[in-house]
Amino acid sequence: MRKAAAARSFAVVLIVLVFLTVGRSQTPFLTDDADVTDKGKVHLEFVNEFDVLQTSLHPSLSQNTFVARFAIGVHKRIELGIDVPAIVIFNSRETLSRRSSGISDINAHIKIKLIDEHEGSRLPAFAVAFYTQFPTGKVSKSLGSGVTDYSLYGVAQKSLTKKTTLRANAGILFAGNTVFGIGGLRKINGRLFSGGVSVIREFTDRLSLGGEIVGVADSDFDLGHGQLQTTLGGNYVLNKKLTLDLGFILGRFPASPRAGAVIGITIDP
Repeated sequence: MRKAAAARSFAVVLIVLVFLTVGRSQTPFLTDDADVTDKGKVHLEFVNEFDVLQTSLHPSLSQNTFVARFAIGVHKRIELGIDVPAIVIFNSRETLSRRSSGISDINAHIKIKLIDEHEGSRLPAFAVAFYTQFPTGKVSKSLGSGVTDYSLYGVAQKSLTKKTTLRANAGILFAGNTVFGIGGLRKINGRLFSGGVSVIREFTDRLSLGGEIVGVADSDFDLGHGQLQTTLGGNYVLNKKLTLDLGFILGRFPASPRAGAVIGITIDP
């Protein structure tokens, strides 16, 4: 009982402090940023994540997720984007199918930047985003949720120093799953609440490192049946248009991976 109460209390604090859902940007982190793609420009990300799954998901042992992300600026404050994920799930030897693979649920988003951060002001930059995730992945292979997802979240972003940035997300998922493929939290009816905080520091002109903590909980705010994970990693600028992204994940509770690694590239043509 004490553990359940502590989990609920932690979830409530997380949601309150964070003010805003876990996005799908700022690779290798889940916490989104408040920036949008410049008008007329294209932003590309190619991300691969390998996760060791929780023992509660046996006979599924691990999952590899590759996501191609595209965003285009249609206004100086508005971007449109789409994520196309491909998944391979690895199962234990006693199963008939040692692995299942295919396209997961494709999603599209619109992101609007409402407030810019100004030097000398205490107000953070602020943006909102709306995601729709379509049931393109096969449920029988655990590649998709089987329902259309709708999620709404906001982003607060504040420069703590000239080289250190704090970002916070929180929002609501109205239906579906919080991750691609197996794992995550599935919700056909009702709502899920999510939040995340990241701190990133620029150590050189090329290297930025940081960490984040993200969580997802049901309406009873019991993380014991939820999702909580930490990511440590960063970005290395290879040239003006190309960035290498790398991160390491540790998770707790059934809906999170036990451990994982993320590698990706970000392209701004």
